[in-house]
Amino acid sequence: MEKNTFATSAFIATAPETAFKYLCELKNLDEWTLFSRMIEQVDDDTWLGTASGYQNNLYYHIKKLQHPLFYGIEWHCGIEYNQYFQVYPVLLFPPDYIEPGTDEQGVYFHWLSFVDPIRRPQMIMEGIHTVHSSECRSLKGNLERKAGHTQAAKGSYYIDTDTIYVDAPIEMGVEYLKDVRNVDEWAHLLHPQGEISPEGGEFIDEYGQKVKVTFRLNSLSKYYLLEQEYFYPEYGFYQRSPAILIPCAYAFNDPAASGFIQHRITFWKVGETLPHGKLQIEDYGAESMNIKRTLEAKAGNTETFARGMSYIPRSLVGAK
Repeated sequence: MEKNTFATSAFIATAPETAFKYLCELKNLDEWTLFSRMIEQVDDDTWLGTASGYQNNLYYHIKKLQHPLFYGIEWHCGIEYNQYFQVYPVLLFPPDYIEPGTDEQGVYFHWLSFVDPIRRPQMIMEGIHTVHSSECRSLKGNLERKAGHTQAAKGSYYIDTDTIYVDAPIEMGVEYLKDVRNVDEWAHLLHPQGEISPEGGEFIDEYGQKVKVTFRLNSLSKYYLLEQEYFYPEYGFYQRSPAILIPCAYAFNDPAASGFIQHRITFWKVGETLPHGKLQIEDYGAESMNIKRTLEAKAGNTETFARGMSYIPRSLVGAK
């Protein structure tokens, strides 16, 4: 797993619109974070406040993301105004996005964090999982209390992720990964049946079952969301796995950072073993390693694969 990327998720029993509106108000960070307290509003989308992970104040900036099927935002943080060295994308998936036709109410909150290996203090590296996991639970509690709940609500699904660094230009990665015709090169559990178009086509899985594969690419801020849908028509079963493709230069606010991060988001039914599709997160991870190997070879960066799954700044490569 990529060591500079941290993800936290929760089911929240409130309307997606309510969660989005709440998260867009930076002053609400006072209610649910460990110690992000807003002190002074600088502009419509920016506050100066205290910070949980630093011994100094930070500027907090909010940016709304546009998508037709779910809400999204980005939080940005930095010591100087308009100089933000941390980016935190947040996606809010309605249950119907995960399971078309479901009557489940609520929202699936997914919070992604990128921490630059050059700038981060050791405490951030060691503490981010603990703090963000607890803050995520606090956010869930605050929103569910406001919705009239007196205890933690349980969702039908949980989110798991697979993240890997690819040392290839983001443009190359996007062009390759958005094309369904390339699935046969990197997805070892699927084999094409008949003609495959760039947007979709029919495959056979490892059990000989028909799978209709459809990809859709969306631009989010300065990166991309690749939505992958696998539909088993004989069983009416959907398996969706959106992937964030984000340039390291943007994720770590470092123009010298090469390549991109691929962050795959997966949804799993609580307490249920799937009979179709990918059955475990390792199935996604194996595909990701194949994608990394293939794209880095196309980019001529064959030496990067041996260094592992994580982004390493060029200035630190010699020290590893």
